[in-house]
Amino acid sequence: MIKALMIEAENVTRFHEVEEAPLGNGQVRVSVRHIGLCGSDLNTFKGLNPLVKLPRIPGHEIGGEILEVGAGVDAAYQPGKRVIVLPYTNCGKCTSCRKGRLNACRYNKTLGVQQDGGLAEEIVLPAEKLILNDTLPAHRLALVEPLSVGFHAVERGRVSRGDRVVVLGCGMIGMGVLIAAVARGAEVIAVDLSEEKRALAKTFGAVETIDAGNEDVVARVSELTGDDGVDVAFEAVGLPATFTQAIDLACFGGRVVYVGYSKAPVTYQTQFFNLKELDIMGSRNAVMQDFRDVISHLETIGDQADALISKIVPFDEAEGALPYWDGNRNALKIIIERSV
Repeated sequence: MIKALMIEAENVTRFHEVEEAPLGNGQVRVSVRHIGLCGSDLNTFKGLNPLVKLPRIPGHEIGGEILEVGAGVDAAYQPGKRVIVLPYTNCGKCTSCRKGRLNACRYNKTLGVQQDGGLAEEIVLPAEKLILNDTLPAHRLALVEPLSVGFHAVERGRVSRGDRVVVLGCGMIGMGVLIAAVARGAEVIAVDLSEEKRALAKTFGAVETIDAGNEDVVARVSELTGDDGVDVAFEAVGLPATFTQAIDLACFGGRVVYVGYSKAPVTYQTQFFNLKELDIMGSRNAVMQDFRDVISHLETIGDQADALISKIVPFDEAEGALPYWDGNRNALKIIIERSV
């Protein structure tokens, strides 16, 4: 038996003893050492995630260490090696998979969402879903997956040097967008309600920040861009108001990328889709190259990455982590750490 944290019901988390998963061909048993809590985990805890059936073991932002290797696994995967987890599945048969866009598999089951996740002592996964890494400190392995989602969105938005970009929402996904866009040479305007998150956005390269609670975002962006609007507008909040605002902020001939998704219907004045001839894109999850790009960037920025971590909670105290985050929404990233 192994110890795992379950979200049992709305606002209820509790440790349980669960059966150790068998190790099959091509699989690896991983000791979970660090796991980041995601907004999807918080929504599950609050009863707001329609993709989840409770009870559920949350967690898909996983860094760990190989414990045991099954038959047929490449010799590079050895006990003691550190790994980062790709938490998505892909069927290989749907239209998205046939196009090579495995991140958008029609039948994807993300760890901690459509299937039990990694907030446990260990987890068994296919070797192909593990990235070996011995260059990053162990606790930063849990930063790779959430940042990769933002990096993927920037790739979708075709951001290039000199582009003017606005990021609506400076949570972890929005910060990933910001960091990736700055790395490509874009000028980024960061928008958020939180003073702390706006300040952090500045430290990671935002040229301007806007207080969404006290400023007219569209008017301020118009002022900053000489009435042009931005080349690319990223929505990373998931509210109807920011979905429509992204259309208003994009320039004529611009691009809009939706990384968040609205839980409520969104009503548009669609003439601007045509008048501006916008490219409007969704962005989902990430691909292997996004993970590798994040790893390379984290290696480059070193200790600055730790500014993204709001709190590290010992595994034995993880029952209180989601309630803590629910009461401290300015927290950016909470990581559960399991000592062995």
